Amino acid sequence: MSKKELFEKNLVLTTEFSRYVLEHPEVAEQIPKDAVVVILPEYDQEIAGENLKVAEARREKNQPMILVRVKRLAPPRKSRLIRPIVEMVPA
Repeated sequence: MSKKELFEKNLVLTTEFSRYVLEHPEVAEQIPKDAVVVILPEYDQEIAGENLKVAEARREKNQPMILVRVKRLAPPRKSRLIRPIVEMVPA
C-alpha cells in the first residue's frame, strides 16, 4: 500500500472517529489528553498493522495508548449542506 493510499484511508477513519466522538462525548471523556489514539479497522488488517506500527514507533515512554477497533464503516451518506455556493477568490 502506498503512503498516499494509507493517508487517504486514515483520513476517512479519523474523520469518522471525530464525528463519532462529537455524537458520543462520553467517549472523549475516556481518552487522556496525552494519549496516542490508534484506529484499527478490523476489515483492513494491512491498515491496522501499519497504524499500530507507526503509533508504537512514535509513542513516548509511559504515554497512554487508546486502541479504537472498528468492525466496519457504514456506506457514505449524502452531504447535509443545502445549496452551498463555492466561489473562487481572485489572486
